[in-house]
Amino acid sequence: MATLVQVISMASDTSDMNYGRPWVGIGWMLLTGVLFVGVTGIVRYVGSSVPAAEAAFIRYLFGVLFILPFMGTGWLRQLDKRLVGTFALRGFCHAIGVILWFYAMARIPIAEVTAIGYLAPIYIAIGAAVFLGEKLALRRIAAIVIAFIGAMIILRPGIQEINSGQMAQVLSAPMFAVSYLVAKRLTAQAGPSLVVGMLSVFVTIGIAPFAIAVWKTPSVTEVLWLALVGALATTAHFTMTKALKAAPLAVTQPVTFLQLIWATILGLVVFGEAVDIFVLLGGGLIICSVSFISYREWVLSRRAKTPPAAAVKT
Repeated sequence: MATLVQVISMASDTSDMNYGRPWVGIGWMLLTGVLFVGVTGIVRYVGSSVPAAEAAFIRYLFGVLFILPFMGTGWLRQLDKRLVGTFALRGFCHAIGVILWFYAMARIPIAEVTAIGYLAPIYIAIGAAVFLGEKLALRRIAAIVIAFIGAMIILRPGIQEINSGQMAQVLSAPMFAVSYLVAKRLTAQAGPSLVVGMLSVFVTIGIAPFAIAVWKTPSVTEVLWLALVGALATTAHFTMTKALKAAPLAVTQPVTFLQLIWATILGLVVFGEAVDIFVLLGGGLIICSVSFISYREWVLSRRAKTPPAAAVKT
């Protein structure tokens, strides 16, 4: 759903690891992409019959059921009451992003949803500079500009009408970015498992009112499909973690472009969606920009960890 957001957010937790298995990391990331495309395919299939907010609620409800057993009982003792409001804020922003994503999935081609979704890390880079005071170097600014050029190639405003599905996906990206930026603050005050678990809990709570407002009793088949979405998404986050432990982000990030290829093939074969060369071209520009930003982050983190020459000599 927000593959690149999750990749970049998890990178900060794995930046101090000793990487030594790049091909293993690439393999795990390939599997991650396939799993996430499976998620988008099922949501595309179910989305035409179940309202977006309701489908998102059912998916996240099963996500909570899947993740809580792995958190154990200690997370309740770790929960700082002072952080509940921050967890709720993140959950609400993420919930809006999820609803918009589900809405887009039911209305525009899978490949287009995937390509536009690549914008989320670009919003993260901008938000980190504006709200967290991180330096926005000239090269990063150039990468951001190129990414937005890619988005304009996909949307082609003035040449074609921007529909509600495209607008929903464009708006979902900054919501996911806000969710990440809040998470970045939370990781300094709470453990990663608590941050992830509380996201699932508060997203489910946040989506509930929207789901109730449009509730339509789903069939057993639809519920089972959405349960499978929860299982696939949870598994994808696990395989993504394995990828980031095996290889640096600079190696695994470009592999995520293949997700756009899988999404295009799925849309063509299963849903009869035409291949749009502008979506592939624009998506390619965006992922190249994101990969460059990720590479620069990796280089800077390595420099920060490299001791000065004097220290090496001693």
